Amino acid sequence: MQDPTAHGAAGSDPTGPDPTGSDPYGQGAFGSTAPVSAGFALPLETDPRSKPAKPRGAGPLLSARGIQKSYAIGERKIEILHGVDLDLAHGESVALVGASGAGKSTLLHVLGLLDRPSAGTVELGGVDTWKLSPTQRSALRNGQIGFVFQFYHLLPELTAIENVLLPAMISNSTAGFRRRRAGLRQRATEMLEAFGLGQRLKHRPGQLSGGERQRVAIARALFNDPPLIIADEPTGNLDTQTGEDVLELLFAEHRRLGFSLLMVTHDERVASRCSRALEMVDGRLLTRR
Repeated sequence: MQDPTAHGAAGSDPTGPDPTGSDPYGQGAFGSTAPVSAGFALPLETDPRSKPAKPRGAGPLLSARGIQKSYAIGERKIEILHGVDLDLAHGESVALVGASGAGKSTLLHVLGLLDRPSAGTVELGGVDTWKLSPTQRSALRNGQIGFVFQFYHLLPELTAIENVLLPAMISNSTAGFRRRRAGLRQRATEMLEAFGLGQRLKHRPGQLSGGERQRVAIARALFNDPPLIIADEPTGNLDTQTGEDVLELLFAEHRRLGFSLLMVTHDERVASRCSRALEMVDGRLLTRR
């Protein structure tokens, strides 16, 4: 079988979301080094089990100021985001609601460091992320942000356990991952068993139901123990009961691990589970509650 460590390591930092969905992280090369700040050091080889507790400083975990985003289509300039400000506290859950086309997913891509804003700043743990080098930003994103997408974005040629291991593959050198493979696989196995997927470890995404695929995606998002989880319509492709089961899992992990959760949803019942709700209207952010 092909070495799965060869997957998901983009050669450079993207300026926008991967349209293929094959590398939703845009992680950058293996073995990323260079410390970003005293708060977020980015080691060459990281064992998620030995990571220190999530930093909980006096300020917000995530802070965005004056975020603007526009696209050029021919000679036209399309404005998507208009000076968005947002703070997300450590351990907080925030729902982002609004009509289709309001700019919710665009904002998540900017806040998740997948897309560069046209103007404005995004700070994560006090780090001004868009002043980092592409390699530093990729390493910060891989270690500090977990993503859960509506359409899962699992690599179809990898098994469930290999998909869960992707963040660890990327945050370690190839040699380092191979040295730690047994321990990391054991941890991934335990996570999937806890998520009710103990009999699906070697199944590929095409052999899994939608709910099973989303549980694999949640396990992958949590594997590096990031302080921030960004979820874009995590139940949007699931039936009502399966979506409810996935939400129960996600919020149970949120309570247990204490990560911050920023989630886009069209479902008011989902939004009501979060401690705060914001609404996007024509590229501007309004407070709902």
